[in-house]
Amino acid sequence: MKKWMKVSLASVMAVTTLTACSTKAPEASNAAGGSKPAEKAKFSISMRTLAFNHVEKSPNINEDKWVKRLEDLTNTDLNIVLVPHKEYEQKMVQMFATNDIPDVVGGSGGVSGKEMAGSVQAGVFMPLDDLLQKYGQNLLKKIPKDAWQKETYKGKIYAIPEYLSNPSRRTVAIRKDLLDKAGLPIPKTVDEYLTVMRKFKEMGVENPYQGRENFKYADSFFGAFDAYPYMSMFMKQGDQIVPKFFNVENMTKALQTYKTMYDEGLINKEFATINPTVYKNSILAGKSGIWSMNANEVLQWEQQMRANVPTAKIELIAAPTGPDGKGGAYLYNSVTRAWFINKNVKNPEAIIKFFDWMLSDEAEKFFTFGVEGETFKTVDGKIDYKAPTDPQAIDEERYRQAFLWMVQDTTYNKGTLSLTEEGKKLMSTYDNMLAKEGRDGIQFEPRLDALIKNPDISPESDYAAPLILQHMVKMVYGKEPISDWPKVIEEYKSKGGNDVIKEATEKFNKQDPSVTISMPRR
Repeated sequence: MKKWMKVSLASVMAVTTLTACSTKAPEASNAAGGSKPAEKAKFSISMRTLAFNHVEKSPNINEDKWVKRLEDLTNTDLNIVLVPHKEYEQKMVQMFATNDIPDVVGGSGGVSGKEMAGSVQAGVFMPLDDLLQKYGQNLLKKIPKDAWQKETYKGKIYAIPEYLSNPSRRTVAIRKDLLDKAGLPIPKTVDEYLTVMRKFKEMGVENPYQGRENFKYADSFFGAFDAYPYMSMFMKQGDQIVPKFFNVENMTKALQTYKTMYDEGLINKEFATINPTVYKNSILAGKSGIWSMNANEVLQWEQQMRANVPTAKIELIAAPTGPDGKGGAYLYNSVTRAWFINKNVKNPEAIIKFFDWMLSDEAEKFFTFGVEGETFKTVDGKIDYKAPTDPQAIDEERYRQAFLWMVQDTTYNKGTLSLTEEGKKLMSTYDNMLAKEGRDGIQFEPRLDALIKNPDISPESDYAAPLILQHMVKMVYGKEPISDWPKVIEEYKSKGGNDVIKEATEKFNKQDPSVTISMPRR
């Protein structure tokens, strides 16, 4: 049995004949004139673990109680194949290379994502337009146009997207209890942030700013200087369309800020090797003063942190602003996950119905609150739900609400947030703070051919290309002078970057109809 992940006992099933899928099992006439429940719709589906503790610690995700509940509600028999978060791209490419492809494949965004390895263009998946018209009206009505565009290739829809209505999702968090103890106001500018970090260091905080490998979730100061070296960050420079890291002044200021933090011990000396698990554990253990995170997880993280530091208080604050008075995380794509259906599936309407149900009122109630009588009750017609406080139970809730709920608006969970004052405050943060910040750039979908041909200079959605990243780290560590950034740009050009610039500029000028070109949203 081939295993994609140690914790999963599931293997990729052979293509099976699927039967209809609905919220309640439909009845079918038998030979005696009676009726019997319709046969369950069976299909395999690959899902990235997303570094969720409940998923990665599961001995067999297919025996999980919430998977079983989901199967009962949708009359399905799922074979979930877990793809390790850390090895996601590698395992996905391997899957396509060996033709060991499940009935449904979970992608991380659009049709041309690196993890999809050109599979859509190669004809691995079926177009869904006709099926969506017949069996996916909830999907078509509720999913925004921008999200559907990410899943469109040559005028046809190839995936069902999980979507974001607000692209500003990532934010800065601070230990407000430590800030109050320091007697300092909430920082706004880069210099004010540095002042707070220095005070935190004096107070004995181990990581005044929590670093992480690839600068992922540790990139706030690139945002302050509008210097994100990411996939969506192209800009116009003269008569060319170039990556934003071509702005030498902005990039060197951002790198110098991180070098100052490194030199003064405001960021962990080993930040370049801190993986997602160590990153989160350090924060929850109370060892970090400032960090970046997805805003919708703040209440859960605070509860988990209080198991270690009872007096801890997390507050979400505006990202550091730079010379132009702006800042913020890069704006997310309108798609967070996408679901592609194998062209060899013989009865795909069952799968469309399964995903269509995800946007029903019944699904929202199930994923948000669980099962009545077990995790919530109804009092005077209103749902009485107590959010868990135990770290393990919080992980389980997050798994149900975010991992298993495969198609939803992932901006925030309105159902649970609206039950508490803390939740209402978080929704206000999204609507009144995050909605006003964030950095963006010119985007091309599908990915530029020149980037596909040159993986060493091809960035991801939220971290730089290998060539660029290695120089960024070396400069912060003091192994290369930051003043050499123009040389990095020239090296980039010589290793395929000139082709990237040429292709981007031509497609931008021609407004190529086969390419979706998105202009900066903020």
